[in-house]
Amino acid sequence: MSITYKDAEGVAGMRVACRLASEVLDYLTPHILPGVTTNQIDKLAHDYITQVQGAIPAPLNYMGASSTPYPKSICTSVNHVVCHGIPNDKPLKKGDIVNCDITVIKDGWHGDTSRMFVVGDASIAAKRLCAFTYDAMWHGIMKVKPGAHLGDIGFAIQRFAESNGFSVVREFCGHGIGRGFHEEPQVLHYGRPGTLEELKPGMTFTIEPMINAGKREIKEDAKGGQYDGWTIVTRDHSLSAQWEHTVLVTETGYEVLTLSAGSPPPPAFVDAPA
Repeated sequence: MSITYKDAEGVAGMRVACRLASEVLDYLTPHILPGVTTNQIDKLAHDYITQVQGAIPAPLNYMGASSTPYPKSICTSVNHVVCHGIPNDKPLKKGDIVNCDITVIKDGWHGDTSRMFVVGDASIAAKRLCAFTYDAMWHGIMKVKPGAHLGDIGFAIQRFAESNGFSVVREFCGHGIGRGFHEEPQVLHYGRPGTLEELKPGMTFTIEPMINAGKREIKEDAKGGQYDGWTIVTRDHSLSAQWEHTVLVTETGYEVLTLSAGSPPPPAFVDAPA
């Protein structure tokens, strides 16, 4: 699959889809509380995407590399779940951290974003992991400009995360996005500067580091000896966090497409994008 570059029409379509994805997270924010189940959160998101936004939840029945269609409209990854957590009937409890990953399709374009939520109050270690993962994502975003390389993004994320005592998941990465949910290029969250694909205006891709409090090794989750084909957890049962934005390479730098009124502000170290 080759990399696609968005023209003015494509960029306009991506802006809409990405803003809608972020607005789903705005809508969900006050509902993510102790006692609420991730199934309830999924239902809220599904109804909002389909009935209010007139859009399609991209994960629902998505196959990807799995042999099992994904059964829900969003991903909810709690505590030691790294990614692709399937919503269920277990209530969230005070101190949990949960990633809600949203992808909507609007007029054929995909918008993809995720945020971490702290349920009630949490440990200092859990809150620190969430905060540093957010900063790691932005260290990667800041490297986006024409002439830079994907390796610059991965290196910035890895250096920041590991220098603060965290580890970076290797097996999952960001990706190109547009008419397709997952397109080229793959966007690694580790690497060496000056390597991999050169960035050019019109590229749209996600930056979505998965950062572990413990070791970087992961595994498929087996509940009762059964694998669901999707859920990935840390091998050492340590906490994991993830944030995700969809980014456009502009003529002079970058534009974060998945921003909305309720988006957390960029960290103080982030310069205003060109």
